[in-house]
Amino acid sequence: MRSVRGFTLIEVLIATVLLAAGLTLAFATLGAATKTTQRGEGIAAQSERIRAVENFLRRRLEAVRPVPFNFDPATGAAQRFLGENERMRFVADLPDYLGRGGPYLHDFAIEDGGERITLALGMVLAGKTIEESEPRPPEVLVEGLKSARFRYRSYAADGGLGDWQDTWDNGEQLPLMVEVTITDGNDETWPPVIVALPLAAITTTSTATQVTQ
Repeated sequence: MRSVRGFTLIEVLIATVLLAAGLTLAFATLGAATKTTQRGEGIAAQSERIRAVENFLRRRLEAVRPVPFNFDPATGAAQRFLGENERMRFVADLPDYLGRGGPYLHDFAIEDGGERITLALGMVLAGKTIEESEPRPPEVLVEGLKSARFRYRSYAADGGLGDWQDTWDNGEQLPLMVEVTITDGNDETWPPVIVALPLAAITTTSTATQVTQ
């Protein structure tokens, strides 16, 4: 009866090396797959964050109404929209799920050197912003930013579109368009949010009529 030959030491060593190499390759592949998955999840989370901020800003700006939130104490002129490169104020109806509904002053501010954007709300009644006995603190819309900026656009003197402006101090009139630019803490510039205000033409026409009268 022929005896069964066992593995030689060389064969065992070769098999061990091959097994170790296979395990190393498997772990490397798993590690690469995990990193790819994590990177993909990070990109997806960032995209969702951008979409959420953009959609909120767009909905609020598209809801702007030509309703005064105050009157200039010097001239008595209605203040319907005031804007700077780090702050803008306007009136828009607040959905019931965000508060008590109705017209509210929306006070967007870029704070801490562009690190975050906040929103403060105030109820508007008869052209005045109501001072609440216990004002609600501003809500943080987004933070962890490197920079952010608001800009405004309207008609030029020749009737065409004018240049973007860092301020909007013609409070009686709504700008035609508002732009919000954001660069996050990773130095990634988000796609600009550019919104055309649907009711801007009403205040533009009204102002032009008053001038010609």
